[in-house]
Amino acid sequence: MKNFQKHVMVFLLLMGMAGGIFAQAPYKHSIGVTAGNFEALSYKTFFTNHLALQLDLGYKYTVGATRYGNIDVNSFELNPNLMYEGHFTKGLYGFIGGGVSLGYSWYWGVFDGWFYNARYRYDYGKFGANGILGMEYKFNIPLTLQFDFRPGYGMLFTDDVAFNYFDWSVNVGVRYTF
Repeated sequence: MKNFQKHVMVFLLLMGMAGGIFAQAPYKHSIGVTAGNFEALSYKTFFTNHLALQLDLGYKYTVGATRYGNIDVNSFELNPNLMYEGHFTKGLYGFIGGGVSLGYSWYWGVFDGWFYNARYRYDYGKFGANGILGMEYKFNIPLTLQFDFRPGYGMLFTDDVAFNYFDWSVNVGVRYTF
């Protein structure tokens, strides 16, 4: 009898795993906006039932921690992320993945001179790598709501200067699905 129970438990476990493997993607494509530290236009598509690509293009504000202290980094960037998405419950999905950020950044510095104080704008190219972790809810109508956290590593550079900083964002996204 105990052997039979073990076989039934293994069978049910395998069936549950197969159901997760063959679960369908919640939609094929979606387009919308992202707001938070990263305000962007957002597009997401599924290659397989669990593998998705999300592209975000927009403005990002981050307080970056460098070895010289904190700086306020503004950037216009493209942030593609490749993600694995899994089903939790009816309509609720979780995802994890990573990507890069490419763009143009600037920040304002203050020069404390002998006779005057001046603000200077420093312009840089930007390259970074980030992770992405979050949840998405697919409503019964063609609409999704997404919450994500993107910790990362950013590098700002010019011809003669380069420095790196902890780059992060917390965002909420709303997208139309089709």
